[in-house]
Amino acid sequence: MQFHKGFTFADGAALAPYLARLGISHLYSSPILAARAGSLHGYDVIDHARINPELGGEDGLRLLAEALARHGIGIVLDIVPNHMAVGGADNPCWLDLLEKGRDSVFADLFDIDWDQEQPNLRDKVFVPLLGKKLQEALGAGEIALIFDDRLGRYAFAYAEHRFPLRREDYAEVEQGLEHYRDAQALSELLGRQNFRLAYWRDAGERINWRRFFDITELAALRVEDDGAFELIHGAVFRLYAEGLIDGVRIDHVDGLADPRRYCRKLRARLEVLSMQRPRKGEPYVVVEKILAADEALPADWGVDGTTGYDFMDQVSALQHDGANAERFAQRWSALSGRSAEFDAEERAARREVLENAFAGALRAAAQSFHLLQPNIAAAEFERALAVIFENFHAYRTYATGDALEPAAGPAFDAAVADAKASSPGETAAIEAIDDAMRGAFGEGGREAARRFNQLAAPVAAKAVEDTAFYRYGRLLSRNDVGFSPSRFAISADAFLARMAARQARFPCAMLATATHDHKRGEDVRARLAALSEVPELWEAAVAEWFAFNARLRPKDVTAGDEYMLYQTLVGAWPLDRPAEPGEFRERILQWREKSLREAKLQTSWFSPNAGFEKANADFVSAILAPAHGFVERLAGFVDRLAPAGAMNSLVQTALRCTAPGVPDLYQGAELWDFSLVDPDNRRVVDYALRRDLARAEATPASLLSRWRSGAVKLKLIQALLALRAQAPALFTAPLVPIQTPTNMLAFRREADGSGLLVAVARHCARACIESEMPLPRAAFWQGQGLAVEGRWRNALDPARPPISSLDGATLFRELPVAVLIA
Repeated sequence: MQFHKGFTFADGAALAPYLARLGISHLYSSPILAARAGSLHGYDVIDHARINPELGGEDGLRLLAEALARHGIGIVLDIVPNHMAVGGADNPCWLDLLEKGRDSVFADLFDIDWDQEQPNLRDKVFVPLLGKKLQEALGAGEIALIFDDRLGRYAFAYAEHRFPLRREDYAEVEQGLEHYRDAQALSELLGRQNFRLAYWRDAGERINWRRFFDITELAALRVEDDGAFELIHGAVFRLYAEGLIDGVRIDHVDGLADPRRYCRKLRARLEVLSMQRPRKGEPYVVVEKILAADEALPADWGVDGTTGYDFMDQVSALQHDGANAERFAQRWSALSGRSAEFDAEERAARREVLENAFAGALRAAAQSFHLLQPNIAAAEFERALAVIFENFHAYRTYATGDALEPAAGPAFDAAVADAKASSPGETAAIEAIDDAMRGAFGEGGREAARRFNQLAAPVAAKAVEDTAFYRYGRLLSRNDVGFSPSRFAISADAFLARMAARQARFPCAMLATATHDHKRGEDVRARLAALSEVPELWEAAVAEWFAFNARLRPKDVTAGDEYMLYQTLVGAWPLDRPAEPGEFRERILQWREKSLREAKLQTSWFSPNAGFEKANADFVSAILAPAHGFVERLAGFVDRLAPAGAMNSLVQTALRCTAPGVPDLYQGAELWDFSLVDPDNRRVVDYALRRDLARAEATPASLLSRWRSGAVKLKLIQALLALRAQAPALFTAPLVPIQTPTNMLAFRREADGSGLLVAVARHCARACIESEMPLPRAAFWQGQGLAVEGRWRNALDPARPPISSLDGATLFRELPVAVLIA
C-alpha cells in the first residue's frame, strides 16, 4: 500500500475491515520515514529518526497499527538502507556534511571519495546541482549568500537549495554581508567551502560520491559502517521492538556493499529485539532482488526470500508460447531494423550508460584495481572493466575480495571469458580483475571488489530496465522488472521445478505479479501474453493499423516505436470503452514520453528532443481521435483478445495464491490492473467499489459471465486467501507436480491427511477467442484430463458435490482454474 499526503495512515486505517474481509494478513507498507515534501513514494528519505508527518506522523502510525491489529493484520515495512534524498534544504545530515566536510559526524554516512587527484576537489564534496556552469550562475546573480532563519545559519542560496557556509567564515561574513553581492567575492568565498558547486550535466564525469543509480538528488549510504547502520535503522528497530511492525522489505539490496553481511546483521538485531515484543515470533525479512535468468538467491543471507520479481517472471514466461518466439523476434527485427536478440540491445545499452552516466565511477573503480596491480595502467583497467560490464548479464556478484567468502559466480566467470574473447588486448587487466574478485590480493582486494559490485548494480538497472527494455519490442509482456526478455517462455515442467525449488529453499518468499516498479500491470502482461499464441492474428492487425494510420505518421515516428505503441494500446485498453477518452490518451502520452526518453535513441531525460517528442505525441493524439476511426479497429481487436487475456489473469492469480510462497497483492489489483509504468501504476484506487464487491455473497464461478467487471478476480483472491487461512498446513506442504496434457498445469500439496489439488488452463487463447469467454468450451477438453484418484471437493464453491473424475471438461466447467480439497 502506497502512503503519501493524499493517502495517509488514517486512510489506511479506514480500510482495515475491507482488508480483513479480503483475507489480508499483513499490510505491506511503502516507506514511512520522513521524506521530501510531497513525495508520492517515500524512497527520498530525509530523516531516519522521524515518521513522515505528511502521512500522519508517529501518532497516525500507531492508530493505523491499532486499527489493523483489531482485525488481526500486521505491518511489513519497506525500508531504504541504500540511499537518502540530498540537495534542497531539508536533510540535516547532508547540510551538516556540506558545512563541516570531512569533520562532519555524517562524513562516514555518505560514500565520498575525499582523496581526489584534482586539488580543487580534495577533501571537498562535488555538488552538481546547478542549472548552468558555476561562473554563469554567479554572473546571473542566481547564487546569494543569506542568513537562513529556518536553518539558523548562513548559507548559499540557489533556487530551492541551501549550501551551508563553513563556521570558519562566519566572522568575516558578519563584518558585511553586502560585500558578497559581488560575484567575484562570492566566488572566492565559495572556493573556500567544503563543497564545490557545479553544473548538473557534469555529474556523470566528475561526481566524487556514490548515488542511487545516476540520480544526483539521491545519495548512496554506507550502511556497512556501524554508525550509519544504527542511524538508518534506529526508528525501524524501535517500531519492531514495540510490535508495530512484524517485518521488513529491504529496498535495492544490490546497492549495498555486502548484502550478505548486511542481511545477517539485520536479522540478528531483529531476533534480539523479538524478545522485547508483546507478541513473540520470528521477524519476516525479504529483499528486493533482481535475479538473472538462472540465478538463485544465496541461502546464507538469513532472509525469507525475495519480494517476488522472480515469480512474476516465471508465471509470465509460463503463459507465453515458446513455439512462436523466433517468429516474434524476426518480425520485430524486420519491422524495426534492430536486433532480433535482446542480448545485443543489452550489451549496447551497457556500453552507453557506462560512458554517459557512470564515467567517473568507472574511473574510480579502475583506480582501485590499479592500486593492486600498479604495473597495469589505470586506463587499461578502465577498458577491461567496461568490456566485463558489457558482457555481465547479472546485477552484481557477491564476492568481497576475500578468498574465503562467496565466489563471484558463473555470470561473472562467463563475462570474464567473453571479455577476453572479444578484447584480447585487455587480457592482462581482465585477469587481474578476475584475480582480485577471487581474493588473490587479500584485504587490499576488498575495496576493488566493493567498487565493482556497487557499479555493476546501477549499470545493470540503467542499461537493462531503463534502456534496453524500451528498445526491444519483440513482445513487451516479457520486458518487466526482474524479467529475462531473452527467455520468451518456459514449460510447465520448468515452472513447477522452480516452484518446488522455492518451497525447498525459501518457502516464505513473496509471490508478486504487480508492484510499484512494474512496467505494465499484471493484466496488461497477461493479455499481451495471449498474443504469443496467435501471431497471425496479431500480424494481420498490425499490418492493417500501419496502413490505416500511415497518412498521420510523421517521419519522426519510427516503425519500432509505432509497433511498441500498438502493443501498449492493446494491453492497456479498458474492457469497457474509456469513460474519459481524454484521460486514457493522457496516460498513453505520459507513457510515450517516458518510453522514448528511457530508450535514449532520439531523445532522453538528459537531452530532451522537443521536436521529436512533439511529433510522437501528435501522432498518438491523432490516431486516438475518435473521428479518425482507428479506435474502432483497436477496440474490435481487443474485444476478441480480451477473453484470452482474462483467462491468463485468473490463472496467474490462482497460481500466486496457491504456489509455495506468500502471495503479495499490489494496491488495487484485486480488480483488473491495466496500469502502465510509474506514475501510472500509482493512480488513486477506488476502494469503495472494491469494498462493496468484497461484501457481496458470490462464488468466483457465479461471476464469470460478468468477467469484464473484474469481480471474478476479486472473489477468486478472497476465496483462495480464506482457504489459506483455514488450512495453512496445506500451503506449507511440498509441491508435487502432476503429469498433465499440453493445455493444463497441475500440482498437489498434502499435509495432515488432507490434500490440495490445483489445476489451471494454459495456452487456450484460440479457444477463448472462439468462446468469447475466459474459458474454453467443454469440447476443447476432449481427451484431456488428470489421472488422479480420490473424491475431491471444490474449494472455490464448497456447496458443489464432490467429484472423482478429473477430466478437463469437469475441472474447467466454470472457471479456467480448479482448486480442490480431499
